[in-house]
Amino acid sequence: MQPRFLQLSDVAAELNVSDSQVYHMVRSGELPAIKIGGRGQWRVERARLEEYIQRKYAETAEWVQENPLVDREPD
Repeated sequence: MQPRFLQLSDVAAELNVSDSQVYHMVRSGELPAIKIGGRGQWRVERARLEEYIQRKYAETAEWVQENPLVDREPD
């Protein structure tokens, strides 16, 4: 059984990005997270991470449609 909440380092590993990138995503509100404990450790719910990934797929698909690949002319 997978844990419900992930540390930021776990999220970074899942997304293959740096810990600092995940921290920025959380602090900016791009990726929903909670702070828990006396030291205010960040945790991301696995379901929220999956929603984030699906949202990014949708945003990317929209961007691809709006920015079609144009063949370059030969040099």
